[in-house]
Amino acid sequence: MRQKIYQIDAFADKVFSGNPAAVCPLTEWPEDDLMQKIAMENNLAETAFYVKQGDGYELRWFTPKTEVDLCGHATLAAAYVLFNLENHNGDTINFYSPRSGKLTITKKGDLLTLNFPTDVFNEIDLTEDITAPFEAKAKHAYKGKTDYMLVFEKEEDIRNMNPNLATLAKLDARGVIVTAKGDEVDFVSRFFAPQVGIDEDPVTGSAHTTLTPYWAKVLGKDDMTAIQLSERKGYLQCKYLNDRVEISGQGRLYLIGEIFV
Repeated sequence: MRQKIYQIDAFADKVFSGNPAAVCPLTEWPEDDLMQKIAMENNLAETAFYVKQGDGYELRWFTPKTEVDLCGHATLAAAYVLFNLENHNGDTINFYSPRSGKLTITKKGDLLTLNFPTDVFNEIDLTEDITAPFEAKAKHAYKGKTDYMLVFEKEEDIRNMNPNLATLAKLDARGVIVTAKGDEVDFVSRFFAPQVGIDEDPVTGSAHTTLTPYWAKVLGKDDMTAIQLSERKGYLQCKYLNDRVEISGQGRLYLIGEIFV
């Protein structure tokens, strides 16, 4: 079997920044085990697979270790491939995820906008198991559908963070979002997920389904700018729409190839 593969830097205005994701266009679904092996071989945070169905596309995402419920940057990467390399007509793409439902992507110039369901999250106690991996002291803790989110005092806390990943990996969650009010943007964040094989994700679109409603209520505004302060950095525009959020960014092509399995 010969399979086309793309690699896109998502939430990036130039290559070697943002978050790289692999994208495999399919005509039909192979065995799950094969997709998991491809994702493991790619060794990127996410590999997206899609199959055209009617006027839309069914979409799934795999880390090197497991299939996940939602991945923003790999969705943006898949949309970039369809808009720019796989001859999709029009400025809107309707994805469907068996785990997350309808996901709509629109294109305006180079900017791609993801429309995702808002995460449901609740404040929880700052227990020792949650705070132990981090040296800085969190102000608040929340638990969403798949992740914990810890809120810190200032951007410097997030920028200088060096958590104990072995301790963090023991938490029963996909990963941990850490965030604070930004110095030059509305908010900043980082995302650690050793539980699913990603020590630190460069840019995490799905985390912004939690971050966006949180900061919209704290800051009293619906349109916000954000930076994910990983080494590669990612730049996002976020809009709170109550039960949905819009997350916008650019993509850049890094690789076109073919794999043999």
